[in-house]
Amino acid sequence: MVTTGILTISTTGAAGERADTSGDAIRELVTAPPLEASVAEYAIVPDDRAAIEATLRHWADDLRLNLILTTGGTGLSPTDATPEATLAVVDRLVPGMAEAMRAESLRHTPFGMLSRAVAGARGATLIVNLPGSPKGVRECLAVLLPALPHAVAILTGGPAGH
Repeated sequence: MVTTGILTISTTGAAGERADTSGDAIRELVTAPPLEASVAEYAIVPDDRAAIEATLRHWADDLRLNLILTTGGTGLSPTDATPEATLAVVDRLVPGMAEAMRAESLRHTPFGMLSRAVAGARGATLIVNLPGSPKGVRECLAVLLPALPHAVAILTGGPAGH
């Protein structure tokens, strides 16, 4: 079973002023096949680099989640800090995942090229930044879901097959 954390980055969401529809979309998709993950942690934090970094470190190091999916904070707004926070905590990048998400997003909108999302590993935890909209989450996870079970298996030392 893949243990997953969903971290929504939204100042208005953290203040209770906005529903977390993108976090809901992530939950719906990761608990279904092919991943069938359990959502062990869920949180909404403001667009604050220190808060994002602290949550990612805690979930990876202390809770040892297999997968952390973030949503929001990957654009060009001055407050968007999710990629920087993720880069500060990962040990190794997984650039193909971010490239695949951008390629898929570009099929739907020219604004897909503005995404600064990253993906990487911290120890045995895979961390992936997703867009902040349910539509973007669905498009990007559709590309990633077939590879996620294999990626998690490799990171956790389980049977990976080739």
